[in-house]
Amino acid sequence: MKTNIQPLHDRVIVKRIDEGEQVRGGIIIPDTAKEKPQEGEVIAAGLGKYREDGSRQALDVAAGDRVLFGKYGGSEIKVDGEDLLIMREEEILGVISRAGAAAGGKKSK
Repeated sequence: MKTNIQPLHDRVIVKRIDEGEQVRGGIIIPDTAKEKPQEGEVIAAGLGKYREDGSRQALDVAAGDRVLFGKYGGSEIKVDGEDLLIMREEEILGVISRAGAAAGGKKSK
């Protein structure tokens, strides 16, 4: 997806990743009662914030990264009819790497 908006400084635009339909105990939870996912994909990232010496500090995330963020993080915006979040990089809790998660599944003795 190509957005027509460029976030400024240390802000990023994130698209929530839906986890699919939630079923608990055989009951389908309606959309109004579902919790919003806390995982998303970075769609666009700013160039970084300015340091006191005038240079830019580059962001640790880039477009295409899967990230984890707080439940109430960011501000919801609508761009081209799509619901997105805009947040500061510091609101992102971590970058998700699926390959590393699969390798770490073994228990050590």
